[in-house]
Amino acid sequence: MVLRSPQASPFICRRALLLAVALLFLGSVSTYSQIKPTPTPPPSPESPSTKQDKPDSPNFGSPESEMLERNRLKTEKKQYDENLARAREAATIATELVEGYEAKKAFSSDEGKKLERLEKLTKRIRNEAGGSETDADVKDIPNAMAAAVKRVAELADDLRKLVEKTPRHVISASVIDQANKLLGLIQHVREGR
Repeated sequence: MVLRSPQASPFICRRALLLAVALLFLGSVSTYSQIKPTPTPPPSPESPSTKQDKPDSPNFGSPESEMLERNRLKTEKKQYDENLARAREAATIATELVEGYEAKKAFSSDEGKKLERLEKLTKRIRNEAGGSETDADVKDIPNAMAAAVKRVAELADDLRKLVEKTPRHVISASVIDQANKLLGLIQHVREGR
């Protein structure tokens, strides 16, 4: 039989206690790592009224905003193309006026209607370019009607070229000025016929 000393017994008890604590700690760590953490709930969607209250929070990528932007760009492009068509039509009408006046040395009722159409087109071009209704101060108006009609054609062609060169997002002072000159000359020709 083996005799134990009374002092060995506290050492064994401490050892057993330390071993038990270590096993308990390791068991709790492994158990904790196997437990699934509960996910945080997703944020609640904002109500439409809260989105409208925040003007500085843009809504990037929403289908509605993209569709609205595409439609706005299509509308701008359509207006620009219509303005180009007006400028081209104005130049064509002015050329027809020159040819008609040179052939007859006078304006018929058809040429009078063309002058009115040319004036309307020119006003619309000026307004689309950002101009407003003002009386045109035209300098260097030719005295002879034939020269004035040729000058109308030149100004209309110059206006067409300016409109074609001007990007659609630009307010062009040169287009407005050219349209005002053309309008003044058209009014002079209409009064003199």
